Amino acid sequence: MYNPSAAGGVASTAYGSRLFIYEVEGLRQNGETDKMGYPIRRSGNLFITVPYSRMNQEMQRIARLGGRIVSIRPYDGTSASNGQVSSRTEPQPVQSAEASKPMTQAKEKPAKRTDVPVNIYRPNNPYIGKCLSNEELVGEGGIGTVRHLKFDISGGDLRYLEGQSIGIIPDGTDANGKPHKIRLYSIASTRHGDDVDDKTVSLCVRQLEYKHPETGETVYGVCSTFLCNLEKDADVKITGPVGKEMLLPDDPEANIIMMATGTGIAPFRAYLWRMFKDAEKAANPDYQFKGFAWLIFGIPTTPNILYKEELEELQGKYPDNFRLTYAISREQQNSEGGRMYIQHRVAEHADEIWNLVKQEKTHTYICGLKGMEDGIDEAMATAAAKEGITWKEYQRSIKERWHVETY
Repeated sequence: MYNPSAAGGVASTAYGSRLFIYEVEGLRQNGETDKMGYPIRRSGNLFITVPYSRMNQEMQRIARLGGRIVSIRPYDGTSASNGQVSSRTEPQPVQSAEASKPMTQAKEKPAKRTDVPVNIYRPNNPYIGKCLSNEELVGEGGIGTVRHLKFDISGGDLRYLEGQSIGIIPDGTDANGKPHKIRLYSIASTRHGDDVDDKTVSLCVRQLEYKHPETGETVYGVCSTFLCNLEKDADVKITGPVGKEMLLPDDPEANIIMMATGTGIAPFRAYLWRMFKDAEKAANPDYQFKGFAWLIFGIPTTPNILYKEELEELQGKYPDNFRLTYAISREQQNSEGGRMYIQHRVAEHADEIWNLVKQEKTHTYICGLKGMEDGIDEAMATAAAKEGITWKEYQRSIKERWHVETY
């Protein structure tokens, strides 16, 4: 269960060559054990001087040694403890071995995953799947149409991971008589498929509809209309998979923050099913999620809450591990009396989200309409500024944990 009050992280910052003081408690002595074989812990609090370029690495090192970061503040050249004494013991300023490395040293990059399937099927030789089902997701009184489509892929070698996309080539030709180009869609199922049998892949597709800027006539998207009208047992040309930006971390104790608008829910449905669905958990003995997942979902009306029953079932079953927050623009008001959009929900919870983001085990994912990032960044900048931190600079330092896929 996520405990906001226990969230450690940066309390104040500057950048470049600036130093920071970490106040740490419960740190184990490196390699030393007592007579019973248990690791020896330092009594009282320890103060460690850390350059900005090493902040993430030092957080990881402290966690490995069993420590907990009590506070972080800029080093101003005075005593690390600033004259304050721990209630347990007298703290002593300490320079960590890692912190003594040159400040210009490049940040270590995480090892790249080598098991990610990419472009198994290409546009010149797509996989021909079959439509197994095509179901409406928008409830009565909702806006537009969104379909959940499930395709049979049992006859080929199409493999994928949660967070990837596949390409669809719609039937027919364009105005020039050439085959239509592929459109990419985020996969809405886990790697095992909706039936957990490794034989299907699913999509969440909204029919694109807009007014022609010159004629004013209604125009429908070519591929989205093709998919939304696809009949059971119809063939469909599939390419891919593609994408590495939105992959889940392997750590089952990670914190996963998800911010979605509309069909941006697709990859997050895959994440949540992998984390919490009983059949999925049984199929993944090496991945049993114990972290904290938070979905902030922006939609226009209640009938437009895609996968509503399933999401709320998971929230009810796992209240300590899954939190669900809606931003329903046409039914809820923000603090200024206007429509409630996802950026307003993020702003409401910005301090809590910020405390989570500062933890090394937290990954944040944003998926949906392009432009939604701006409001989220503004809310995070406000929260970070309370601690003297420039959000954009901090965001760049956690780019391996801040994932964005908008369209």
